Amino acid sequence: MKNLTHSASAALSTRNDAEYQTSRRRFVKLSAAAMGLAAMPGSIAFAANMMATSAKVGLQLYTLRDMMAVSLPATLKLVAAVGYKELEFAGYFDHKPSEIKTILQNEGLTAPSAHIALTNFDSGVNGVIDHALEMGHKYIVIPYLTEEQRGTGIDVYKKLAERCNGIGEACNKAGLQLAYHNHAFEFEMRDGQLPYDVLLNETDKDLMAMEMDLFWMVKAKQDPLAYFKKHPGRFKLWHVKDMDEAGNFADVGTGTIDFAPIFAQSALSGVEHRFVERDKTDDKLKTIQQGYKAVSQLLA
Repeated sequence: MKNLTHSASAALSTRNDAEYQTSRRRFVKLSAAAMGLAAMPGSIAFAANMMATSAKVGLQLYTLRDMMAVSLPATLKLVAAVGYKELEFAGYFDHKPSEIKTILQNEGLTAPSAHIALTNFDSGVNGVIDHALEMGHKYIVIPYLTEEQRGTGIDVYKKLAERCNGIGEACNKAGLQLAYHNHAFEFEMRDGQLPYDVLLNETDKDLMAMEMDLFWMVKAKQDPLAYFKKHPGRFKLWHVKDMDEAGNFADVGTGTIDFAPIFAQSALSGVEHRFVERDKTDDKLKTIQQGYKAVSQLLA
């Protein structure tokens, strides 16, 4: 996913009134459907919760960013109704940490991770750390590099690795963990080296973990299992995201990615949190229901 510095006012200001009203009506409809879903004994949430697994299924909230812009509290209530227990934030939409923490507690949710743009560190690491601690996060994840940030040549990534070691050290001292989320561009060869390998090899494993996006790994024709074997224990977070036959996004469990052998190597990877995500979807409720069901089955 791409990280955006979200705020509700900024998001809504880009829409005209008709678009906003349409979005809000759709959101209300989805919320009502989710509440009904949670109340039905035969619901996906009920069925998945009955599965024998101690692992919690997480959701990357970028999937529901439009709904978050309309109402963060109602969106989190919807997510909890489907059955999710863990969240990864991608913006807070002008809500204070205290407000969000109260909602999370009321809905039985936790937020172990958040995507924080690299530019947020430009004014200092301490502000980012303080906010993460207020939120109760454990992981701070660098989610995306703009084309300008990627630059040219492999030295860009060598310098980034050095910077990440510094940020990661500050995070560790505060009881947090820095992580990096991949797309496909980290696997484009530069000066005979893969940027992703540079980030892995030139950052201290204790100072920066990796959040492996399974969709983008497959898109880049990379083998997650090979990386688990070469860097065991390094991939503390996953984005579980599926791909259709055309190479586009799909609801988890409906596409072409074979997740079973990947999940079978969870211990080798070191994964602690798995977040369902779909960057673009026309049916958000269906997407998060299907993702929850599929990951619950994989963990059972």
